[in-house]
Amino acid sequence: MARILVNAVVDVIKPATPVMLGNFRVEAWGVEPHDYVRIYEIRAKSDTIAAQEGIRRFVEEISKLISEKE
Repeated sequence: MARILVNAVVDVIKPATPVMLGNFRVEAWGVEPHDYVRIYEIRAKSDTIAAQEGIRRFVEEISKLISEKE
């Protein structure tokens, strides 16, 4: 399987507090030939964790898309 390169930008919808997860909007996009864009709304402890989860979801989704085409 080819490596999928992904970038992500995180917008804070509702910041995390010590007792509650934050709500984040993660826009993830791939580098050619996987140049798709996906937007995810993710609840997480921090924006960094939200970005990691957005990238993980993107890679999983695009991997499935690629395997269906083969």
